[in-house]
Amino acid sequence: MLAPLLTLHPLSSKAAESVWTSLQLHGFAAQAVLGTSDNRWFARYDGASFDFTEVGLNASLRPQPWLLLAGQVLARRAGEMYDGTPAIDFALADVSLLSTPRQRAGLRLGRIKNPLGLYNETRDVPFTHPGIFLPQVVYFDKVRNLVLSTDGAMLYGETDTALGTLSLNLQGGQAVIDTNVEWAYLGADFPGSLEPDGNSWLAGLWFNSRLERLRLGVSGVSTALRFDPSRHAGFTLGPGTTDIRYLILSAQYSAENWTLTSEYAREPLQWKGFGPYFPDLRITTEGYYVQGTWRPHPAIELLLNYQEGFADRTDRNGRAYAVASKGLSTASSRFSRILSVGIRWDINEHWMLRAEYQHHQGAFVLSPRENPDPGQLVEHWDLFAVQAVFRF
Repeated sequence: MLAPLLTLHPLSSKAAESVWTSLQLHGFAAQAVLGTSDNRWFARYDGASFDFTEVGLNASLRPQPWLLLAGQVLARRAGEMYDGTPAIDFALADVSLLSTPRQRAGLRLGRIKNPLGLYNETRDVPFTHPGIFLPQVVYFDKVRNLVLSTDGAMLYGETDTALGTLSLNLQGGQAVIDTNVEWAYLGADFPGSLEPDGNSWLAGLWFNSRLERLRLGVSGVSTALRFDPSRHAGFTLGPGTTDIRYLILSAQYSAENWTLTSEYAREPLQWKGFGPYFPDLRITTEGYYVQGTWRPHPAIELLLNYQEGFADRTDRNGRAYAVASKGLSTASSRFSRILSVGIRWDINEHWMLRAEYQHHQGAFVLSPRENPDPGQLVEHWDLFAVQAVFRF
């Protein structure tokens, strides 16, 4: 992919020597200890767990003024969902097509982080989170890789106006799918494979005020998943498809010592063709959160967050689903109401400590891979977590 680009602007020997001076290497390591009163969250068992670990290494290189190469490898261990095997979070070439004091445009090729919401593009770096965990009713960790990046191309541009900066991005490519996606959308790991059904399409429109205090945006994605059943399985689903539309409305205001953030997400879903044991279904999930952070000291930040999410916006208490399941699932598996408080301490530029407490009503945000029996989910439960993060 890069060879034709570099051929257009070949490097001189002197330029080739100076290319490596632009090389930047950064990395981080994060370890958390989690405790839940009930249910499983980033853990292979109930109770206290050290199963949440992240180690990342990223690099960037600018071989030409108009070309940036960047990528990151992450090893993530998170309960039953991720086993610590290193994987590529992103690996891209960023080609500048236009650069003036008032306007900028470019093209990205490769595995590109999806510009969804306020936090998705930086969700892979713990230092950029508002808390240990992103608001789960919008940024689902149970399908993290599907949400995080896409293999394809993105056009982006921004322009300065009298009120602030207006930016637009358009992106297309293949979704990144793993076993967690199949568990989340099909409820189990059935014999067969879940693959992209055509291309995913993403778009986002953002506004930043002059002093960057106010940020407003709308972003969304349209994608589809296709299940190819195993021919040799005794029992599996039919060759069905899952259509996903995901929309996020975002607003954030930042003052000198505090920040207010709110986002609303809606996700129309449609399952069809999976056979009699998985009837065709069309629902719309919904979620929102309101969040405030306050910095009483440059090294200390306090967090307060409230969020609600619903598997079906027409059945917010989950009772209709529980009745239809004939007791196999609880009503609380279909919604989540979460109150979170947290504290962050930036010890120095390399080290950070965090502590967070969450009270949950409902289990919608939980991964079915970690909690495979929805009939055993506990409605009211608590989560406490402490995390240490290092970066260089």
